[in-house]
Amino acid sequence: MAAEIRAGAPAAKPWYKILYLQVLTAIIIGVIVGWLWPDFATNDWIKALGDGFIKLIKMVIAPIIFCTVVSGIAHIQDARKVGRVGVKALVYFEVVSSFALILGLIVGNLIPVGHGLAAKPDAAAVATYVKQAEAQKSVDFVLNIIPDSVVGALARGDILQVLLFAILFGFALMALGERGHRLRDIIDDTAHGVFGVIAIVMKAAPIGAFGAMAYTIGKYGPAALGNLVGLIAVFYATAALFVFVVLGLIARFVGFSIFRFIAYIKDELLIVLGTSSSESALPQLMEKLERLGCSKPVVGLVVPTGYSFNLDGTNIYMTLATLFIAQALGVDLSFSQQATILIVAMLTSKGASGVTGAGFITLAATLTVVNPVLVPGMAIVFSVDKFMSEVRALTNITGNGIATVFVSWWEGELDYEKLHVNLKKQIDPSDVETAISTG
Repeated sequence: MAAEIRAGAPAAKPWYKILYLQVLTAIIIGVIVGWLWPDFATNDWIKALGDGFIKLIKMVIAPIIFCTVVSGIAHIQDARKVGRVGVKALVYFEVVSSFALILGLIVGNLIPVGHGLAAKPDAAAVATYVKQAEAQKSVDFVLNIIPDSVVGALARGDILQVLLFAILFGFALMALGERGHRLRDIIDDTAHGVFGVIAIVMKAAPIGAFGAMAYTIGKYGPAALGNLVGLIAVFYATAALFVFVVLGLIARFVGFSIFRFIAYIKDELLIVLGTSSSESALPQLMEKLERLGCSKPVVGLVVPTGYSFNLDGTNIYMTLATLFIAQALGVDLSFSQQATILIVAMLTSKGASGVTGAGFITLAATLTVVNPVLVPGMAIVFSVDKFMSEVRALTNITGNGIATVFVSWWEGELDYEKLHVNLKKQIDPSDVETAISTG
């Protein structure tokens, strides 16, 4: 049988046609171009390469979330199961997010890299982010989850609003019973069509990665890092500590290695690295998690929800950056104020998607509540935020992958045979793209 499979298997693709190698090469070229030719790299057309690719991805994220959530709920016959999976996912999200926030606070206190910076921030540089953050205060944030219209939510790509309507629509479809099966099949076919669009768009990932990386290095460059390199290094180290220790222990508890899992999703991680957006790899991640033995309904519910409620990298960033800004401005935060950071950051991080800049907006919201005096200090980290957004996105997507496997295990719907077999073998990215486009 094995010989027959090998005989019928398609020939391996040349290395230069493998997507993750193309993206990695594009990132390296982007760094070189941005470093050696900064004037060329900061050209509007170079910037447009990265921005355009992100817009292409965002174009289909809302339809993908709607279709996958509706399909995931509609395929479950028992409404109680949907609630059970949702509650388990939210409990996991809150517990692990708390670990991320606490880890950021601990590291920020142990390694006070902001002390001695004697910064004089420019409040005007972050005014836009502060205005956006004001909309995230308690009551306004809750009301904003409810869309004025479904079409408007889909058009704006507001993840939380689309998620709310998709959950309600899924339950309504479930209640229709046999009559709803035809519409459910149409939504499934629509999802396959949208995934096909993603498969086409992903062919432009190397171009987008080159443009984003070249522009970032060209505009900010090594010299722009200055004293802030300490914050970047500490954040990178803290994110790595969280992934390999916290998520690693969770993975080990379920029965697999975090290193094998990261190797399994390396294609998606490289795409995220190049685009600074965890949304750019959402369809491929969902396909790979199903192949890994996670049930389709759990994947359809946990992954889209995690993109709004399970942002581990963003949580680490918010606590670390808050302490860094306070240290740089010479503001001593009491124990109660630091405890307030945990509570506020837990709330403000909800609904922040994996798109570049979302972490900066949530930071503004957190500082506004904790201590308004710190808000102008956001300008201190503004110039290097782009260098940290990649790690935020990488941590977020890894955390959501582990969360889905854990909830599948908790629900008793994790296929261990598939899990171990697929973690040990090489996955051809083109195979995943084909599966996404054909369903």
